[in-house]
Amino acid sequence: MIKKILLAILLLPTLLYAQINTERVMTIARNALYFEDYVLSIQYFNQVINAKPYLYEPYFFRALAKINLDDFQGAEADCDQAIQRNPFVVGAYQIRGLARIRQDKFDGAVEDYKTALKYDPENVVLWHNLSLCHMQKEDFNAAKEDLGKLLAIAPRYTRAYLMRGEVNLKQNDTIQALKDFDKAIDMDRYDPDGWAARAIVRLQQSDYKEAEKDLDQAIHLSARNSGNYINRALARFHQNNLRGAMSDYDLALDIDPNNFLGHYNRGLLRAQVGDDNRAIEDFDFVLKMEPDNMMATFNRGLLRAQTGDYRGAISDYSKVIEEYPNFTAGYYHRAEARKKIGDRKGAEQDEFKLMKMQLDKRNGVTTGGNDKDVADNADGNSGKDNGKTRKKSDKNMDNYRKIVIADDSEVEQRYKSDYRGRVQDRNVTIKLEPMYALTYYEKLSDVKRTVHYHKYIDELNHSKLFPKPLRITNMESPLTEEQVRFHFALIDAHTSDIVADEKNAGKRFMRGLDFYLVQDFDNALKDLDEAIRCDSTFFPAYFSRALIYYKQLEYRKRDRKFEVETVEEQNLQVRSYDYNKVREDLDRVIELAPDFVYAYYNRGNILAVMKDYRAALVDYNKAIELDSRFADAYYNRGLTNIFLGNNRQGIQDLSKAGELGIFSAYNIIKRFTTIEEK
Repeated sequence: MIKKILLAILLLPTLLYAQINTERVMTIARNALYFEDYVLSIQYFNQVINAKPYLYEPYFFRALAKINLDDFQGAEADCDQAIQRNPFVVGAYQIRGLARIRQDKFDGAVEDYKTALKYDPENVVLWHNLSLCHMQKEDFNAAKEDLGKLLAIAPRYTRAYLMRGEVNLKQNDTIQALKDFDKAIDMDRYDPDGWAARAIVRLQQSDYKEAEKDLDQAIHLSARNSGNYINRALARFHQNNLRGAMSDYDLALDIDPNNFLGHYNRGLLRAQVGDDNRAIEDFDFVLKMEPDNMMATFNRGLLRAQTGDYRGAISDYSKVIEEYPNFTAGYYHRAEARKKIGDRKGAEQDEFKLMKMQLDKRNGVTTGGNDKDVADNADGNSGKDNGKTRKKSDKNMDNYRKIVIADDSEVEQRYKSDYRGRVQDRNVTIKLEPMYALTYYEKLSDVKRTVHYHKYIDELNHSKLFPKPLRITNMESPLTEEQVRFHFALIDAHTSDIVADEKNAGKRFMRGLDFYLVQDFDNALKDLDEAIRCDSTFFPAYFSRALIYYKQLEYRKRDRKFEVETVEEQNLQVRSYDYNKVREDLDRVIELAPDFVYAYYNRGNILAVMKDYRAALVDYNKAIELDSRFADAYYNRGLTNIFLGNNRQGIQDLSKAGELGIFSAYNIIKRFTTIEEK
């Protein structure tokens, strides 16, 4: 008993320290979260979870960090863990609901918000999000009911009036919509969204003068919203203020250079004022973003014809006709362009097709087959503008000359501030994380990563055989001039040692490593070959040789790109043979050291390069089995799954990689979240 008491007393300071340390780490993590350094906050929350996995708070706050990184799948998973540990945390349901909304899981989100409202029935945010879910599901009656309850709880909540106005617009009730927007403006004249929303109604009513006034107010209150400039340009266009409209499009594109509507509408306006070449540039941009946009394609074709590029025009017309085989304007203009280049036969074929379509139409004959000939716009365009505008969703090819209105469906076109921590907005090249190496130098990471370890490498370091500690890393650092001189001197020193002891595998390996560091791959390979002859069980030599083979192949690919174009089949055969050489060395490493996780990882990379993705997955799986926190393996497995079309599984792995410190994963998650699973 006394021993137990003494033990408890002895352990007490340690336990207290651990408790204090955990609380401190949690505080630091929440500070990082508050200051929008989401990647860093995740690293700290990981520490708390490792120390005290039974707490719900670190999972909840990590979910909040992930949702700000657009890792919605990862946020949902963390909320699951938080709710499992404490089912009464309203915030966890709220965050999970939001994560589900962003994954189009609206039914699940509705259930989350309904559950949360049982615990907190007067939470405005919950009612707000629940209403949005019903709007997304197009259950407008349920949305109105929720908004009514919300306004009963918070009668001064202007956002509810704006949302209800949007619902009324969806139900084509412009009178009630206008009343709701008027109410929102009366309650808060400093909210730009109220003015912008009312302007949409007035544009639909063709009341362009009043719409412009509303948009002036919206722009005054929020000068960085590109959609407001686009809509004001529309209002000005209909009042024949073409100079003002052009200025607004330019301002919108200064704010948001990738704005689809800005480029499309400016292209139409430039064409109208005779600025054909610059109009073509706008449509080129639209087609770069949306290659299948047939209206932009047809407009560009018309402009190409006007500038004398008849072959380019014919190419555009042909694409449109292929998509819409009964589009009469396409045949007419292609016939004219074919005449210009002397293609009389092609022109006659188009004219015959056009004449037959006109006769069929006159005789009431309908054309069978493709329903995509002319996609009618059921909504139409009401008002006095004679149908001069259309919604982006309108695919009626007869409306190709109509400018596009930035209505509420264009929410994604609004300006987004690039604030600290949104690493998912930093575009990255989609490529595998690099191979691992044995080296002395490692780049410092901007996010703390795992220190890679293996027992045998650690024993080599403790033996003091090497001039510096060996590191296992895939973030190799280039040598400075001083370091280059140091390793050239070491090569001379090792040469003397090797002469004295030719059968020493370790000394051969060290000199080989020095040669590798100074980029002398041929001599490095010679030394590694000799090291293996001296000791066929010395697996670091096989591991390093495999890496050097691989790097030589990468250099050769870079220098001989023309081979891929001219002798593709032969080049692939050579490449496969060469990569198999790399694979054989890694096979040997795994045979000698089956717990050396980096060999599985590197072999997975080689298999992925050889496009044997399923075999690569097997190796990444093994690497993760050996080390459940191997961030690079999760990242590469995620990409490999995406290469195979398994986007959901891929995003799950990328989420884990981001959680473990590879922040570029969040950009790829963002880019592939919207892509449907094959």
